[in-house]
Amino acid sequence: MSSFTMSVAEREQFLAGLHVGVLSVAVSGDRAPLAVPVWYDYRPGGHVSVITSRHSRKGQAILAAGRMSLCAQDENPPYRYVSVEGPVEADELELDERLAMARRYLGTEGGDRYVADNPDTSGDNLMFRMTPQHWFTVDYGQRTR
Repeated sequence: MSSFTMSVAEREQFLAGLHVGVLSVAVSGDRAPLAVPVWYDYRPGGHVSVITSRHSRKGQAILAAGRMSLCAQDENPPYRYVSVEGPVEADELELDERLAMARRYLGTEGGDRYVADNPDTSGDNLMFRMTPQHWFTVDYGQRTR
């Protein structure tokens, strides 16, 4: 019997890698959940962190729901993905956190330029930190365990 489920160490290592995640969050009313691509950060055993405006549709939905899910994938064969869901806390965003996230995705020079070109002078952005509670993983490259 073959299992495509990742071990705890495998899923945490994969999620800590550089991927664009897809954040999903419930919205009120008769609409489907909001699902949008996002930059994120994760360190094994820690929180999944996402930065967004407190006034954006995404930010408002996260604040209202108090939880979110994030899916990160490798679209190259053999396909792999990690989906994680849990409660969220919102914190004021520090400049060094914003800079670290931009550098993670754009490199040092590109991240510095991104932050300089897109200042958050009104303090509109928040750091949303999700505590991983439920995991779903698949690695189609797995062999029988």
